Amino acid sequence: MSVRCCKIWAVSHAENSDRPRTSRRTRPGRGARPAAPGALTEVGRPPAAPEPVPDPAEMRVRYREAGLGEADLAEGPLDQFRRWFDDAVAGGLEEPNAMVVATADATGAPSQRTVLLKGFDERGFVFFSNYASRKGREIEANPRVSLLFPWHPLARQVIVTGSVTRTGRDETAAYFRTRPHGSQLGAWASEQSAPVASREVLDGMYAELAARYPEGEDVPAPPNWGGYRVAPETVEFWQGRANRLHDRLRYVLAETGWSVERLCP
Repeated sequence: MSVRCCKIWAVSHAENSDRPRTSRRTRPGRGARPAAPGALTEVGRPPAAPEPVPDPAEMRVRYREAGLGEADLAEGPLDQFRRWFDDAVAGGLEEPNAMVVATADATGAPSQRTVLLKGFDERGFVFFSNYASRKGREIEANPRVSLLFPWHPLARQVIVTGSVTRTGRDETAAYFRTRPHGSQLGAWASEQSAPVASREVLDGMYAELAARYPEGEDVPAPPNWGGYRVAPETVEFWQGRANRLHDRLRYVLAETGWSVERLCP
C-alpha cells in the first residue's frame, strides 16, 4: 500500500507543478520525498554513513626475525610435528588440533573443511567422520588429501599431503567410547552433508535418540561412521619471517626414507 501511495503522490505532484502555490499549510509528511527502500531514519535526519569496509590489501603483520633452519629440524616429520604441536599447546592456542582437510572428487573438483585431529604417530594423522559425508564420498573416489594446521599466533603452519585409509573398527569403537554422550548421539542423528528440512527436524531426531539412549547408557558407534588415517608423503613446515622471506622446509618421502628440501617463500 505504501509503495502505491508513493507512486500516486509522484504523479499528482507532476500534474500540479504548473498550478500557482497557495498559502495552505502542508500537512506533516505531505510533499516529503519518499525514503529510499530499506532506509530506516528519523524524519529530518540523514541516514548514517556506512562503516568503511577494511581493505584486505592493507592488512599486514610484521613477522619475527627468528626462523627455521635445516639444523633445527628433527630427523623425521612426525617428530618435528610433535615439537611444533607441543609449542602450540604450550602457547595456549585455541584448538591447536584443528586442521583444514582438503579433498577432491573423481573429476578433481575440490572441497575443504575444518576437522579435529584425534591422533598422530609414525603411521599418520587420524580424524573421524561420517563415511557418507561429502569428504567421505570424495575420499572413496580419490584418496589423495591435504591437511593444513594454521597456527597463526605462532606465525607457523604445517601442510601435509598423502593418502587416506580407514582405521579399523576396533580403533573406531575405542575412540567413540571416549566421546561425550551428546556427541555420540549426534553422530547417529546427523546424516552429515545431506539436506535437512529444518533445524526442528534435526533436533527431533536427536530427541528420539536421547530417549532411546539415556545418559549413562552405552551408545554403539554408527556403522557409517569411523576413522581415517592420512599417511604422509610430504610434510611442509612454514615459519613466518621478516620481509616476507619466510622459511619453508619440506620433508619428502622416498624409497630410501625422508629427505628435506627448502622452498622459496
